[in-house]
Amino acid sequence: MILSKGQVICQVCPNGCALAPGAVGACRARGNVDGAIVPLGFGRVTSVAVDPVEKKPLACWKPGSTVLSLGSFGCNLHCPWCQNHEISQVGEDGVGWRTVAPADVADLAAELNARDQRMAGVAYTYNEPLVAWEFVRDCGELVHERGLSNVLVSAGCVNPQVIEAVAPLIDAANIDLKTFRQKTYALTGGRLATVQATIEALAATPTCHLEVTTLIVPGVNDTREEMDELAAWLASVDPGIVLHVSRFHPAFRMRDRGRTSVTLVYELADVARAHLAHVFTGNC
Repeated sequence: MILSKGQVICQVCPNGCALAPGAVGACRARGNVDGAIVPLGFGRVTSVAVDPVEKKPLACWKPGSTVLSLGSFGCNLHCPWCQNHEISQVGEDGVGWRTVAPADVADLAAELNARDQRMAGVAYTYNEPLVAWEFVRDCGELVHERGLSNVLVSAGCVNPQVIEAVAPLIDAANIDLKTFRQKTYALTGGRLATVQATIEALAATPTCHLEVTTLIVPGVNDTREEMDELAAWLASVDPGIVLHVSRFHPAFRMRDRGRTSVTLVYELADVARAHLAHVFTGNC
């Protein structure tokens, strides 16, 4: 949508940033270039690794396999507890990157697979990959052509048309459901309802295996009541959804509190197990 003075509204997420020519959105990864919103992070890779799939985390999808993990820069949320803030909370000038074409990503994944059949495909991860969802789409199509899989690790706070575009290409996803309280989501700049819609859409995609992670932050989302409501809602969407209850470590703007108690993480996982068959603990 074009406004006066050359402003264009970015329609990727609920932020709906109105960007003047040359301006960059709140995500630091999309901008107004010559009157069009473009993904500044397209193909600009800051992090590359071959990871065990369990590290994504995915506990119930191709266990023992590995994925070529790619990260860029930027995120449309600003979680005070961000565990990857060095790349997610900066723009293109805040971190080193190199340009990689989608065909090169697919070719590298195929080469790694030829060397080791445990290599399952490509994971779009580390920062928020959907702020440059066009790169996920373009890579995903080519990765599928080579007979390999696509993994999405995302906070899921994007508009429905973005999920509609990428969901058919995603074979496994882990969505970060940060809290079950909109008041708490406001601390991140996100919207609970938007993330819920993403989870519902991926759960309804028959070709996508779905897992969810909730990071337990002391004093933020650590009550039994909230976990009970969160897990009950996930079960209402699909009782087969896998939930990871993860331990917080001090990071970014929340270095003022200690790590989450391991005992509490285990207790909240037990609360979730009243609703879900597959609940795992992480970072313990």
